[in-house]
Amino acid sequence: MAHEKNHDYHILNPSVWPFIGAVGGFTMLFGAVLFFHDYGPWLLLIGAALIAYVMFAWWSDVVTESHVGDHTPVVQIGLRYGFILFIMSEVMFFSAWFWNFFKHALYPMEEGSGGVWPPVGIETFDPWHLPLINTLVLLASGAAATWAHHAIAHENNRKDFVQGLAIAILLGVAFTALQAYEYGHAAFGFSGNIYGASFFMATGFHGAHVIIGSIFLFVCLMRALKGHFTQTSHIGFETAAWYWHFVDVVWLFLFAAIYIWGR
Repeated sequence: MAHEKNHDYHILNPSVWPFIGAVGGFTMLFGAVLFFHDYGPWLLLIGAALIAYVMFAWWSDVVTESHVGDHTPVVQIGLRYGFILFIMSEVMFFSAWFWNFFKHALYPMEEGSGGVWPPVGIETFDPWHLPLINTLVLLASGAAATWAHHAIAHENNRKDFVQGLAIAILLGVAFTALQAYEYGHAAFGFSGNIYGASFFMATGFHGAHVIIGSIFLFVCLMRALKGHFTQTSHIGFETAAWYWHFVDVVWLFLFAAIYIWGR
């Protein structure tokens, strides 16, 4: 009786994953430095693989916690607050790339740029062709994720939930494929000019987030097919949907700022 739980909080057991994750992060960073100095990518890949393993194992523990009833309503509030803080950190991350782009666009001082933006000799993309199509594809994917969330949270309709998730993932993959096609037909490169560096860093990191978000949604789809989510307990999918909508909003700002205004 002395050890009986009489509260709604979840007291975590000791875990090795934070330590292994820190080791993986250091290994990947050190390997990246070596890779940039032409020592090969192997240490970088080992660190990345270690981090990927920690993510899989740690989140597997979180899923197990939800199955045994540790995710009480109080715990779910804490999980939501934690994910909101994570999204805020992502907002700050992308703010840096927007700041960089606006600084160079408003005060073009690069040698050979001619004091104009885009720099002399840079042929930008027409925003009303492929970029507009990609925008519509990503917005449609976000709408499908919203449909899936409404199906599970408000209607307890597992069929529509799975279908909405699948459509969101397919459209996310389509966005990535169209972005890769666009990169392959760019009239400017990453190096040698500030426009190309700013463009590819901002849109490229967004593309990386789309890939991560697609994986996030795919994991939710696999869990949905196994019957993991219920109308009252679907915090894993809810956070995935939040992340996906964040990716949508960032793209709208990128489309407006870089593709339209920045050209």
